[in-house]
Amino acid sequence: MSDPYDLKPHIRTVRDYPIVGVEFRDITSLLETPAAFVTACNAMTNICRDFQPTTVVAIESRGFIFAGPMAHELGLPFVLARKPGKLPNPAFSRSFDLEYGSTALEIQKNTPIDSQDRVVIVDDLIATGGTAMGCAELLNEDFGVPKENILVAALIDLPALRGSAAIHAEGYQAQTIIAYD
Repeated sequence: MSDPYDLKPHIRTVRDYPIVGVEFRDITSLLETPAAFVTACNAMTNICRDFQPTTVVAIESRGFIFAGPMAHELGLPFVLARKPGKLPNPAFSRSFDLEYGSTALEIQKNTPIDSQDRVVIVDDLIATGGTAMGCAELLNEDFGVPKENILVAALIDLPALRGSAAIHAEGYQAQTIIAYD
């Protein structure tokens, strides 16, 4: 189990949540521990530096927690990828499947992202990769960002669910800090 920053002790595993059979990785205890939260944000920011991003996109809602400090530290625009109906302006939308259901994400059409950008998509966890790929496809197809210019950065990877592998197979990049085997 990869944990180079010793953050796993700050993440609880909640069995059978939100449905039976799912092991939910609860980051609230990490957020409640200032040193662990700072370490996590710094580690996630550092995995993005070599990528040289121009924009940070945060996936609702736990992606917002990490993306704000990352965008601040990197001095980059902070874009919200929200659930349907939460944005005030017309938005591009992408539906996708999750480990235990389906949903959609939206980004406002007036967001200044184009084919020249290098975008980091931030979330707390990669499970099946559905959420991250939905967001990446939206950026690629609706904003024209080339696949090689999209990096998914997450705190946690669940490699057994093959989400990171699926993201790479689709031509996007993915990097995480912690892996649970």
